[in-house]
Amino acid sequence: MQFRSAGFPSTMKECWGKYKIGNYKGGAHMRQLITTSIAVLVALMLPLTAVAQASNPSPVSLGRYAGGFVILAKTAITSTGATHITGDVGISPNNASSITGFGPIEDASGTFWTSSLVTGRVYGATDVAPTPAMLTQAIGEMESAYNVAAGRPADSTELFAGDLKGQTLTRGVYKWSGNVQVSSGSVTFSGSSTDVWILQIAGNYDLVGAVALSGGADAKNIIWQVAGQVTLESGAAMKGVILCKTQIVMITGASLDLGIALAQTQVTLQANTLVSPGNLSSVIDRGTIPRKSSLEQNYPNPFNPSTTINFSLAKSGQVTMSVYDVLGRQVSVLMNEKREAGSYEVKFDGSNLANGVYFYRLQAGDFVQSRKLVLLK
Repeated sequence: MQFRSAGFPSTMKECWGKYKIGNYKGGAHMRQLITTSIAVLVALMLPLTAVAQASNPSPVSLGRYAGGFVILAKTAITSTGATHITGDVGISPNNASSITGFGPIEDASGTFWTSSLVTGRVYGATDVAPTPAMLTQAIGEMESAYNVAAGRPADSTELFAGDLKGQTLTRGVYKWSGNVQVSSGSVTFSGSSTDVWILQIAGNYDLVGAVALSGGADAKNIIWQVAGQVTLESGAAMKGVILCKTQIVMITGASLDLGIALAQTQVTLQANTLVSPGNLSSVIDRGTIPRKSSLEQNYPNPFNPSTTINFSLAKSGQVTMSVYDVLGRQVSVLMNEKREAGSYEVKFDGSNLANGVYFYRLQAGDFVQSRKLVLLK
């Protein structure tokens, strides 16, 4: 590299070697130039990562029932080809006749249907009570969750011109005023099992590539709030909770693994695979009120690193559930809120705790019960 300005050495080698750049008139300018150039080169070499605010957004509640469905829609659910669904399917205010391609068989109770395509149950608005009331509430919860997600203040806006291919997102609220896509490759959500991501998309969302998780990120904490249409293209691999104002379309071979599809119009399937990440609402026994409150033994036990705790409430009220070590010190609060009567499940993640014996305690009104759990890594 040759320098033409007077007072500078003739070559870069002379700058760093024989003459020492700092001794020259204008050396400070040269040092600044080189420092800036190196910084730019380093920035270009780093992975593309969007860093949101340090604080973690609050989870978006799916209410008592909506999160218990892998597919929930208002007008239609259609399927062609070899679709496989793990989880429950529901439609309201339309009835089960608007679910086509499933070959549903009505259960003797009249409260739900079964299908060879579904490992779970299919619910329609005109099924026998208590199904209609449950579905009406679930639809309301879906709409409420959409509005809550849309109303969260954004940490970052209009990133990457709306194309998330090759990007890594940390926890936070992201907002776009138009369409968003993953045109190829994947978008990675990097964070812990308790981190939350909310993606506010005013236009359509189109996934050609895949959604990937790293660092323990949990799919149920990724919220896709989409005002337009969601399209999962052929072979696309989606994860997370889709809250769609219009319709969700899955092209042949697309999958929703560890995710749920909640659409305020319809869901269209074409030989797809959908697997629920588990019940994201707390009520796991729809329409049945337990005769007495109870706290079940966690499973698995011993566990590493997570386990499931089921409990039942005979009446509504304030519910607290906490985990304590053998010295009686509180190490985690799993729940502290008002709950309706029903059967519930919660997840406990002990990734940040040491091996050993712990106790979980449930208090709901005058009902108090504790059980032992063992973390074995």
